[in-house]
Order: sequence, then C-alpha cells, then structure tokens
Amino acid sequence: MKILMVEDDKSLSEMMCMFFEKEGWKVDVAFDGEQAVNQFKQDPNKYDLITLDLNLPKKDGIQVAKEIRAVSTRIPIIMLTARNSEEDQILGLGVGADDYVSKPFSPLALIARIRALLRRIKIEDNPKLNKPTQLYQAFDIETTHMKISKSRREVLFDGQAVANITPKEFSLLFTMAQKPKQVFARGQLLELVWGYDYFGEERTVDAHIKKLRQKLEKFGANVIQTVWGVGYKFDDSQV
Repeated sequence: MKILMVEDDKSLSEMMCMFFEKEGWKVDVAFDGEQAVNQFKQDPNKYDLITLDLNLPKKDGIQVAKEIRAVSTRIPIIMLTARNSEEDQILGLGVGADDYVSKPFSPLALIARIRALLRRIKIEDNPKLNKPTQLYQAFDIETTHMKISKSRREVLFDGQAVANITPKEFSLLFTMAQKPKQVFARGQLLELVWGYDYFGEERTVDAHIKKLRQKLEKFGANVIQTVWGVGYKFDDSQV
C-alpha cells in the first residue's frame, strides 16, 4: 500500500513513517497543503490512502480535502488534527474525509483505523465496467425508487445517477438500504460501516448522514429518516 502523509510536524511524520514501513506500507510525505495537492494531482492513482493534517501552511487541510475530492471521490482520507471541537470534525467530514483522528493519538490505534477503513473500501479498476453491456447488469439492491450496485459503486434514483458519493456515504446507504425500514442505532452503524469501537464519537455518523441526505435530496428523495432517540432508517416506499 502507498500512503500520502500530509503533515507539517517533521518529528511526527518521521515517527509515523517508521510505523507504516514496519507494516510494509510505502509513504510519501508532503509538509504543506500546496505540496500535497500538487503531489496528488501528478498521479491520483498512485496512492491508496491519505492522512491529512488539518493545520497546514499555505493551504489548510479543509482546502486540501476539497481539491483532492474534486479529483477523486474514492481515495480514502483520514484527517489528523489537534482540534477536537464538534464543528471542526463535522467540517472535515463534510468536505470528504472518511475518518477523523484527534492528536495526540497512538500510532497503533491509527494503523488499526487505517486497516478497518481499507477493509471496507474496495476500489475496483476493472475496464469491463466501462462497457455498455454493464449498464444492464443486475443491481445488488433494488427498492421502490433506488438501485445500488456495490461492485460498480453505482447509485440510481428513479434511473438517475447520484453523483459524488464518498466511500463512507456509500457504505452507510448500502448498509441501511439492505434492510429498508429497519432502524439502525448510531453505534450499530459505526460498528457495521467503520468496523471498530468509535469510543462514543457517534456524531461522525450524523455528519456523514447529513452530507448523504444533501446529495439524495437533489432528487427530492427524503429516504433516510431520523428515528429520534435511536438512529436512522432507510425507507423510500412513501416517496
């Protein structure tokens, strides 16, 4: 695996490089936001994951995430920051980060989060998917209004493609749409989608749900409903 680490703290980046290399992962380091964007744009297919500091010189992590997401909606991004406010976390997740880790953190815990994230994000590069015949392939999920293909990462609402869904947003939608009308608690979604104990940081689910709803509601689709005091459910039967 090849990681792009965006971190202006050289001592921290050196330490994390050692841990990553022990895992057999290759690492490139960018020490400011401008370098990170330029490095990624040179070859977007070079990297499997990005760790991104929020406080960076030249361009901050929010701007970097926006520019990277404009190029790729699929590259996993883990945001690392000394800020721990709910607003900063929601902002980071809102611009496309898949996870959020507060400093100081344990290197082994970060590695565990990376492994959990990558287990659930399968980016397929299969040229056969570009063939017209693939448009008629069966979908994994077909509900009243939606069709979802896991292998093609494709979401259709009444035949229209829902664009720019991030990997975590897709996983949330796929998980809930498999069991329409079933209520999922936030902790349950964290376990099913993130794959590890999030230590009570359930607001990350709310942030991802909010962004996913915004993309679906462009089609007039209020298909993810809040069950107050419990969590969320998928239901498009009444749309």
